[in-house]
Amino acid sequence: DVCFAPVLSVTEAPKHPHNIARNAFEKVDGVIQPAPAPRFSRTPSKIQKGPSEVGADTELLLKDWGFDTDEVATFFSTGVVK
Repeated sequence: DVCFAPVLSVTEAPKHPHNIARNAFEKVDGVIQPAPAPRFSRTPSKIQKGPSEVGADTELLLKDWGFDTDEVATFFSTGVVK
């Protein structure tokens, strides 16, 4: 007697019958994403927006992590980040 469930890849999980029946994944802006959890009957949740483009938040994140404007500019100009 064991608890057993298959380990699914990122591409397999949204196609699994159990996940389909539970609406465990949603397509937003053409990208399949996990649906919000937990689910509440009186306060339903939803995905607010699709994913950002790769690199779209790099500057914001670097500044949030404490790098100043000059350092961030140097990172971009030297190719450390794109």
